[in-house]
Amino acid sequence: MQPTNIMDVLRHLIRNGLGAPLLLLIMLCMMVIPLPPTMLDVLFTFNISLALLVLLAAVYAERPLDFAAFPTVILLATLLRLALNVASTRVVLLNGHTGTDAAGRVIEAFGEFVVGGNYAVGFVVFVILIIINFVVVTKGAGRISEVSARFTLDAMPGKQMAIDADLNAGIISQDEARDRRTEVAQEADFYGAMDGASKFVRGDAIAGILILMINIIGGLAVGTMQHGLSFSAAMHNYALLTIGDGLVAQIPSLVLSSSAAMMVTRVSSSQDMGQQILAQLFQKPRGLAVTAGVIGAIGLVPGMPNLAFLALAGVAAAGAWHLARRQQLTEEAAQADQAPAPEPATRDLSWDDVSPVDALGLEIGYRLIPMVDKSQGGQLMGRIKGVRKKLSQELGFLIPPVHIRDNLDLAPNNYRITVMGVAVGQAEVLPEREMAINPGQVFGHLEAQPARDPVFGLEALWIEPDQRDQAQTYGYTVVDASTVIATHLNQVLQDQAHELLGYEEAQQLLDRLAETAPKLVEDLVPKTLPLGTLVKVLQNLLEERVPIRDVRTIAETLAENALKSQEPGALTAAVREALGRFIIQNISGLDDEMEVIAVNPNLEQLLQQSLESATEGGIGLEPGLAQSLQGSLVQAVQRQEATGKPAILLVAQAIRPMLAKFARHVAPALRVLAYSELPDDRQVKIVAVVGGGESGAVAQA
Repeated sequence: MQPTNIMDVLRHLIRNGLGAPLLLLIMLCMMVIPLPPTMLDVLFTFNISLALLVLLAAVYAERPLDFAAFPTVILLATLLRLALNVASTRVVLLNGHTGTDAAGRVIEAFGEFVVGGNYAVGFVVFVILIIINFVVVTKGAGRISEVSARFTLDAMPGKQMAIDADLNAGIISQDEARDRRTEVAQEADFYGAMDGASKFVRGDAIAGILILMINIIGGLAVGTMQHGLSFSAAMHNYALLTIGDGLVAQIPSLVLSSSAAMMVTRVSSSQDMGQQILAQLFQKPRGLAVTAGVIGAIGLVPGMPNLAFLALAGVAAAGAWHLARRQQLTEEAAQADQAPAPEPATRDLSWDDVSPVDALGLEIGYRLIPMVDKSQGGQLMGRIKGVRKKLSQELGFLIPPVHIRDNLDLAPNNYRITVMGVAVGQAEVLPEREMAINPGQVFGHLEAQPARDPVFGLEALWIEPDQRDQAQTYGYTVVDASTVIATHLNQVLQDQAHELLGYEEAQQLLDRLAETAPKLVEDLVPKTLPLGTLVKVLQNLLEERVPIRDVRTIAETLAENALKSQEPGALTAAVREALGRFIIQNISGLDDEMEVIAVNPNLEQLLQQSLESATEGGIGLEPGLAQSLQGSLVQAVQRQEATGKPAILLVAQAIRPMLAKFARHVAPALRVLAYSELPDDRQVKIVAVVGGGESGAVAQA
């Protein structure tokens, strides 16, 4: 397709990578090749238009990253303006003796019309513009850019940790986490570039002063020495041309400086700058009412321009009344929407009045209700859905919906998580604040309400939202109240997953497997194995944190071993052995060597004897030995966690279920594996031996 207009030509050049080289070539030509006055008029007009376009783009951008190319645009605009200064200076010095129109109509208009043809007035106006640009706008924007760049870079680790926390809690997906990490990196790059771009603007203001002085001195020298003009005539011509040239350059420079200041002083929101100002400046009618009263009082003072002050006071008072009336109507409409529905007619009781027990429940105090109300900006519902989706994919079965309801028996800021009607977790959150969690090492102290992370018990603080950036800079992981509840729910669901899987869920798994392996399902249930036994095996796997995603392998293993034994424990051991490679990969990844904790052979033999002599009432383990073993396991797990390695206890198959159940209560992070579950290609390194002495101390290998 052939380009048909200027915009198509520009797109074609940019798409082929020729835009930037062509622009630099044009600027170089402007500095080297003399330009006619008509071309200068076109370029100066384009320069002013470009500055206005950049200003409007900065105003209408909803957040700074929406205009991420802004630092580059400032650089290009500055280079264009300096190239124009060089080109116009050449024309002024060569042809300035012919009159004030020697450098084009634009420069003449600014020299004659804007400052009234008086170069003294023009010089004063130019100096004022330089002061506004250099001292006020550019200096303030540069300082804000420096501070923003420093704090943005300091806050990056905390933001990255917050993203990782949301990802681990299932609140966001991998793609969303990748996008948020990219946005954090882009934000740091943007403010770093803005810090450097402010130096371009500052240097441009200094260059404007120097160019003005050089042009006036050079013009006087050329006019008086080469063209024989009198001092007054040379001063008139060259001063007006130089000041006109300076004004044409400094006005776009001031516009770009203002654009840079707007970009670095605004905050991200879903509104452009105009909407932000209107929404926040005129949010409360009281401010307009007080302003109307003060202006009206000034208007009544004798000698003041009464009409102007009183008219403005009337406009402000009318605006305050209109805002107050609109807020009143909004509140009345909200109250009407919340009006209670009429009571239904009296009827007899039925089974519909008997509420079944919720598989999963979340009870909240009345102050937490806005967190689940989307109309009030609540995000908890979406995050709970994200947790369910993540865990359903990881565990291999559909996590049931979470029934959320308010409970007046709870404290206003408390919530309670229930599984099958039984409370399994409860904590307190402050919905108007955010939780700053100490991950183990922070670099500063915050004045805030102390708290505890309900999931891992870490030290935390309830901070105000405006302290978020400072807390992340100190190294805290900052999450909002919705994330705290969602993370707590995620941990509870992982621990109680075996209670959520029942006959219906198991049948759903079989139905899905029957779509790809119908003969396997037909021979397994109910011909070979009752559905209840399958459910018990799946629950055993989930209780030991083994996902059941590989339903085919589980079903094939059960079909092979069901003829030998129908006992769920033996079948679970057979399935674990078949899933050994999958279990090991979930624990230690793809490392060839796996660090494990072993049991002293004497203690292992003693445990096997205890297991053989056990009755149906339980295992006959001597209390002192149990306490000693508990201390040994806890010490070994702490040492492994300190090195960042998973804690794995490797034992014989006969005592693995017993020790796994024991470890769940004393060291939940410990994973208990049998020798038969290890793949042949995995190397084992014993790093500690528990039960090496009467005291139960850990012996390092």
